[in-house]
Amino acid sequence: MSLSERQEEILGLVVRSYIETGLPVGSGSLVEHYDLDYSPATVRNDMAKLDELGYLDQLHTSAGRAPTELGYRYFVQRLVGEFELPLIERQMIRHQYHQARLDLEQWMRLSAAVLAHTSRGASIVTAPRPASTNLRHLQLISTQGRLVLMILVFVGGEIQQQMLTLAEPVPQARLTAVAEKLNHLLENANYQEVYARSSQLDDPLERDISRLVNDGMSRADRRGYSDIYRDGLANIVEDEGARQAVRVLEEGPYLVSVLTEVLDPRMTGVQVVIGGEGRWEELRECAMIMARYGEIEHLSGAVAVLGPTRMPYGRNISAVRYVSDLISRFVSEYYYETRLGTDTTLPIDEEVLD
Repeated sequence: MSLSERQEEILGLVVRSYIETGLPVGSGSLVEHYDLDYSPATVRNDMAKLDELGYLDQLHTSAGRAPTELGYRYFVQRLVGEFELPLIERQMIRHQYHQARLDLEQWMRLSAAVLAHTSRGASIVTAPRPASTNLRHLQLISTQGRLVLMILVFVGGEIQQQMLTLAEPVPQARLTAVAEKLNHLLENANYQEVYARSSQLDDPLERDISRLVNDGMSRADRRGYSDIYRDGLANIVEDEGARQAVRVLEEGPYLVSVLTEVLDPRMTGVQVVIGGEGRWEELRECAMIMARYGEIEHLSGAVAVLGPTRMPYGRNISAVRYVSDLISRFVSEYYYETRLGTDTTLPIDEEVLD
């Protein structure tokens, strides 16, 4: 619902004051603290209207008011404005990344630590995953009788193993020959390409194995975020409203479902979930700020800050955006240079880091 300019100003000041102090805000203190040109009576009437519309809440008749989830949401969507981390903080963060090796796990852990420190909340960083699974290498190992171990190695380093039961025992030499032929035919192929190229096979065993490779790649494409790095739990355990956020962080499948739904590939920029948006009961008194990093069509992941609804939204949105930009640059180098076999010693671009 659209508010008047004055109502928006008052709502914004109430939210900022409550975030800063954690105390309900009265009309008189608002006028005095921010040196407003309006009388306390005028501000009180507007606060009563905002209460009636559901943006503010008054717990007691004589008490001040606090923002509701709807009030926070309006603030984030319409009033928070542009915020940039101070230059000194950006320089400190940039220095930490310059000190780090071009190592994926180190960058993930560093990013989680930086976000937790900067936001004073809990941070979540997922390892990058490819948009689609591509086959790098297939290996078939005879174990016992008709049992065969199939090992699939995907571009990016992920490994999948599966025990196969063949119709009859097959010698290791034959299995090796089948694997070599399929490796030549299916190298760097994704799920659709494996399916299409398999039609070129006449040998029944080769067709059966290629179908099983296709099934394994299909499962890999449907997987959620795998490695999740967390930091800053101690920052939120003291806040009663955010204690349940700790459970969210500890429950991997639940956290993955939230990240996957909110960070749909069609969504761009920073996403903010306040109070669970009516969908996630566990986030009812929490706020979560998320963004994708990397290149969605190649390799991407997610960064997020989780904390109580009473959080500094402008600062945390800026922190999430800044860190996601830094990791995007790294992932670009990591994907194109490390995974494609070229030099990995290029310096991080100063312009991107600034």
